[in-house]
Amino acid sequence: MALQLSAQSVKFAIVSDIHPDIMHDGEKRLKDFLNAAQKAKVDFIIDLGDFSQVKPENQGMVNLWNSYPGDKYHTIGNHDTDNCSKEEFMKFVGMSTRYYSFDKGDFHFIVLDGNNLCKDGKYTPYDHGNFYVDLSERDHIDPEQLAWLKEDIRHTDKHCILFSHQCLENTVQNREEVRAALEAENERAGFKKVVVAFSGHDHTSYEKVINGIAYVQINSASNQWVDDLYKCETRFDEKINQEHPYLKYVVPWEESIYAIVKVDKNGMKLKGKKSRFIAPTPEDLKIPADYFPYPLVPWINDYSFKF
Repeated sequence: MALQLSAQSVKFAIVSDIHPDIMHDGEKRLKDFLNAAQKAKVDFIIDLGDFSQVKPENQGMVNLWNSYPGDKYHTIGNHDTDNCSKEEFMKFVGMSTRYYSFDKGDFHFIVLDGNNLCKDGKYTPYDHGNFYVDLSERDHIDPEQLAWLKEDIRHTDKHCILFSHQCLENTVQNREEVRAALEAENERAGFKKVVVAFSGHDHTSYEKVINGIAYVQINSASNQWVDDLYKCETRFDEKINQEHPYLKYVVPWEESIYAIVKVDKNGMKLKGKKSRFIAPTPEDLKIPADYFPYPLVPWINDYSFKF
């Protein structure tokens, strides 16, 4: 198959892990993202999961998202099913399928669902927080979906860009099988068809290229979870803490962060948003630099990648 050279660029905005069920200002962070997307005149927006749990108090998040006048897409995150099934979450936000693809210009975009358990060869969807089990059982791309992915990328001659909540570089448990499918299609097609895979989930910002495909982590719009060891009950006032009891377990950043991405026939340019920690900072709390296996930072890196 010959490479289809595109003269048309596509611009999109990505946000991930807003976590309004933790944060006291989730709606404001979403508003900031939507305003930035409109200002940048993007072709579509996408969220990479952990958008909101299904509850009446989160209807404002859904209404805000739906108020955006352009094309918009959701990805299911693990915490989106903390109190519901995937089907209930999908109905809440208006998703018709848990994984899907769409075209914009000369690019093919693919949204995956890594929210599946696998034990003894049996696959079970995330449902009402049932993923709090051994790490090896979590975050699988199920066989049905993998078969669909192989067919989906085979039947396009466009550059393919993937979105998933969990990272195909280090989090998805059967990631090597998924990456092998992507690389096999690139080899079969005779050009670098699959070029980039975006993910959220880990609340960090970094990039890694594996066999010609860039795996890009999009940081949380809000925070990083630091658990009981580094909790802080004095960052916000008592009223906010009482209304948002999980807030003390995170280190939050001052502003919403997100990315604006432009792709064309030559490659990708990502412009990330920068923020700062709300004090006390990780340094103030004496969180070791190696506490996480990835960077703990309140920003999204700028990144360029040639196709």
